[in-house]
Parts: sequence; structure tokens; C-alpha cells
Amino acid sequence: MVKIFVITYSTYGHINKVADSIVEGLEKSGVEAVRYQIAETLSDEILTKMHAAPKPDLPIITANDLVEADGFMFGFPTRYGTAPAQVKTFFDSTGQLWMKQALAGKPAGFFFSTASQHGGQEVTVYTTLPILVHHGMIYVPFGYANAHLFDNSEVVGGSAWGAGTVANGDGSRQPSEKELAIARDQGENFGKVATKLSA
Repeated sequence: MVKIFVITYSTYGHINKVADSIVEGLEKSGVEAVRYQIAETLSDEILTKMHAAPKPDLPIITANDLVEADGFMFGFPTRYGTAPAQVKTFFDSTGQLWMKQALAGKPAGFFFSTASQHGGQEVTVYTTLPILVHHGMIYVPFGYANAHLFDNSEVVGGSAWGAGTVANGDGSRQPSEKELAIARDQGENFGKVATKLSA
């Protein structure tokens, strides 16, 4: 069975909620979805001052774990239009895999969270693509495969680049049903593509 790692970093929990829907879609496509989280680099003192959510009970991903998967879906919030330092620190640890091109040909997709509608959802993926390129990985965009992406009647996170949610600056807005539906569809689509690539 095709195995997809869903790897997240979440400060306030929004990404983890979206990840749950990603997993639902992956499993619907017939692949095995395995959840991991990226290690925290901030101290407990700083996280307390930030009112960060408790971390989920998920294993911490290591670079060596990556070789076991057939593909990856990475979820994280944006930090000024790019990945958070925690995510960059994790990818910085994959140098030995890069030297061996151990991840070449494996598909990867992204989902994300921002504080505002125009907070950098698309550019966050765009600025992370060089990591995939250097590893020889295959980026799998979502496209406009869910009608909610055309809905302008309310705030809806996500785009052709992947599922997303808009959290508000204080984290008070939770992922909407439309955003979670987009995530489920992205997971299902990604699972189908990964299955074809593994055939």
C-alpha cells in the first residue's frame, strides 16, 4: 500500500485540524496516511507567552524517517510569506538525503494557515518549492479541484497551491467546513496521484 506522511508544524492548532481532513481524503483514495509533527524550537516559556496550543500526541519526524514514505503532505503556517523557522530547521537536517538524492521522484504537496486572507498562503508554498527542487521531489498542486475555491461570498482559505485556512491575527477563527472540504479533496487527489506514481 502506498504510504503518505502528513507532516505538520502548528502553533495554535489550526494546521492540525486541516491535517485531519487531509488524512480523511488520503484514506478515501486508498493510501495509508501516517501523521508526524515537526519538532518545536521555541522554549516552553516563549510558547506560554505566545498562548500557543498544546502540541498533539504525534511522533516527531526525523530526516531518516522520510525514506520510508512514498510521498509527503506538509502543513504549516506562514511566517512573512515563507515557512516557519521550525520547518526550515527540519529541512536543513535533510542534507544527507539530498546528497544521496534519496527523496528524488517522491511527490509532495502543501497546506497552510495565515492570519489574513492576503497573508501569504500562495507565496509560502512558492518560497518552499526550492527545497523540493533540490531534493528532486515532484510538487503536486491541488488546482481548482473544489468549487469552494471560487466562493467569494465569505472568507475561504486555500488556493490552487493547496488547502488553507485563515486564522485571524489572534487565532480566533477556526477552519471552516468549506476549508476542511477543500482539504479532504486535496488529500484524495494527492493520494490518487501518489498511487499512479508508485505503480
